[in-house]
Amino acid sequence: MHIPDNYLSPATCAVMVLAVIPVWVVSVKKVAKDMPREKFPLLGIGGAFSFLIMMLNIPLPGGSTGHAVGGTLLAVLLGPYAACISISIALLIQALVFGDGGILSLGANCFNMAFVIPFSGYLIFKLVKDRVTSRTGEYVGLAVASYVAINLAALCAAVEFGIQPLVARDAAGLPLYCPYPLAISIPAMLIPHLAVAGLVEAAFTVAILAFIAKTSPETIFAGSSARLKPLYALLAALVVASPLGLLAAGTAWGEWKVEDIKNVMNGGSALGYVPGGMAKGLDFAAPLRDYTAGGMHGIVGYVVSAILGVAVLVIVFKLLGLLKRGNRARSDA
Repeated sequence: MHIPDNYLSPATCAVMVLAVIPVWVVSVKKVAKDMPREKFPLLGIGGAFSFLIMMLNIPLPGGSTGHAVGGTLLAVLLGPYAACISISIALLIQALVFGDGGILSLGANCFNMAFVIPFSGYLIFKLVKDRVTSRTGEYVGLAVASYVAINLAALCAAVEFGIQPLVARDAAGLPLYCPYPLAISIPAMLIPHLAVAGLVEAAFTVAILAFIAKTSPETIFAGSSARLKPLYALLAALVVASPLGLLAAGTAWGEWKVEDIKNVMNGGSALGYVPGGMAKGLDFAAPLRDYTAGGMHGIVGYVVSAILGVAVLVIVFKLLGLLKRGNRARSDA
């Protein structure tokens, strides 16, 4: 679901940035006003959770791959506004450092994964939670909410891909960017997510929330940061498990390298050309592209990349917590 650069036209990228900026502004204001400084480390931990599970690629029907996001989980744990910030920064780090998702398409990726998933997932969960009285009912609602939310995000990505042949063509009438229309992009994105990725997202969400409710319930119910050790232990386990993402063969639909798109098969035939806008587009050289840290490939590179990503996210939000404490101290003075 990480849309690379050059698949969306510059106009589409601009529209998506404009769409997500108000969400970022409101989210930052809400978190700065309402979230206690003591809970800021949870933002970093939440972003790290999302970062790690997005590294765990799984095989999907049709030979592509996909991943969970954890957006509904973070929305239930921290609130949708905090989840939006955590996932947005995780996506920014993935794009800038690891080349996972584009720079120009960051607005679209944040709209899909940092806005659509946490806000729709949280809304659906609340609708169910307010109508059930049992813990089992809440978990069922959580599973349904996370399943629906990730599929809504997949649908948004499919529409963004599929409108490109309509909005940008060359003089010969060929698409300049993603060449696949809605009739191809929607089933290509939705069928694998409905069949597999959504179920994985639901299972992950329920399992992690059950773990946190058992080992560190005060982080959910009391807002305390007193028992973070179980959460850090869970992060460490996910870091160790991250190379499992290498086992999924193939490439996620819509995330092919520009030079490879001409060989992508659809309906039994290859595309046969590279769209002009894609061929002449941005080629950002991320320092640890494809999670190959320091030239280390395979398992070692993946684990080192996971550690670096987690460390950056945790440190960033710790610094933001310190900044908020400093601002509050000056305000009190």
